[in-house]
Amino acid sequence: MSTISFSDVTVAYDDKLVLDGISLTLEENRVGIIGANGGGKSTLVRLINGLTDPSSGTVTVDGLDVATQGKQVRKKVGFVFSDAENQIVMPTVADDIAFSLRRLKLDRQEKHRRVAAMLERFDLAGHADHSPHFLSGGQKQLLALSSVLVLEPDIIIADEPTTLLDMRNRRKIAEVFASLPQQLIVVSHDLGFLAGFDRVLCIDDHKVVADGQPEEVIAFYTDLMDKRPL
Repeated sequence: MSTISFSDVTVAYDDKLVLDGISLTLEENRVGIIGANGGGKSTLVRLINGLTDPSSGTVTVDGLDVATQGKQVRKKVGFVFSDAENQIVMPTVADDIAFSLRRLKLDRQEKHRRVAAMLERFDLAGHADHSPHFLSGGQKQLLALSSVLVLEPDIIIADEPTTLLDMRNRRKIAEVFASLPQQLIVVSHDLGFLAGFDRVLCIDDHKVVADGQPEEVIAFYTDLMDKRPL
């Protein structure tokens, strides 16, 4: 597994504090991140591949500084957004997966092989020539994941991957995520989705307030929210 390290990381926009002095190391295979809206969860994971920059402190991935070696880091880290529509850029499903490979110096045969493997793996082969916008919510999320996995990253980050999905598709995504060999970091309000993870962090008021086994941290978070006035 890769090693992701945060060293005294603070993120602030003008006078708005988003993360405050975060220091931690992530080495586990499955890491979940929970917390109330506005606490800094999404900002934390966006720091890992340079979608957000720290105001102070450093973030490294396997010793690579995200701020100065972002290109190398992004080869290791794939990011799946909550709304798969934001990742759809091409007119057909197959073209959308292939688009991710544009930066790699692969021959046509290898590109075709990788795209075909993703289509087959996620039951999208029958939709290869269809518009992605006609896919179901779950299929769109699988397409977004395919467009990341085709690059063969070491780490997958998913920010609220089940937020827009119904129960059936949430279960499908959970099954797919459980089968991934990559290191996986998931931000989620779907607490059940994180059952069986190796580690869960709770972020509240811009800091890590709980860190440990899923059941312990989820219980802490639930109690924290129950005590908080509406």
